[in-house]
Amino acid sequence: MASLDPVARALEIKLTRLGSPFELIACDPALADTAAFCAAYGYSPGDSANTIVVVGKSDPPRYAACVVLATTRLDVNRAVRARLGVRRTSFASFEEARALTGMELGGVTVFGLPADLPIWVDRRVMERPEIILGGGSRSWKVKAPPTILLALPGVEIVDGLAMELPS
Repeated sequence: MASLDPVARALEIKLTRLGSPFELIACDPALADTAAFCAAYGYSPGDSANTIVVVGKSDPPRYAACVVLATTRLDVNRAVRARLGVRRTSFASFEEARALTGMELGGVTVFGLPADLPIWVDRRVMERPEIILGGGSRSWKVKAPPTILLALPGVEIVDGLAMELPS
């Protein structure tokens, strides 16, 4: 394993406490976006799970983190809106996501989110033998069985959170 920077070291400690096997994968930050990462490092997009921060347009705004496979599209306009109980939803802006998570886009990890942020995982994610997730920075990814997500507080497995992308 590559030498761990402080972000990866903190992530390693947190993941170890979850009691599930995992691997930290060093990544060129320029290749952190899912498609580029998969192409460069030989992983299948079907095994890549993205953590997406969404916002319900209410006063105050309501936030959630959604984990979906890269081969699907988060259903923001129906599934997310209904779960948040608001009239309008969208993806959180770069600024909102960074302020809420302390992480930059392309590196957001479900393992470092605020404890009070709901985490919704599309059921398809749980059907994979292993998944690749963001590692808290654009320099790291996490490879683990999806059951590791069940050890996190606030996690809900959701049917129909995402839709299959056309082939």
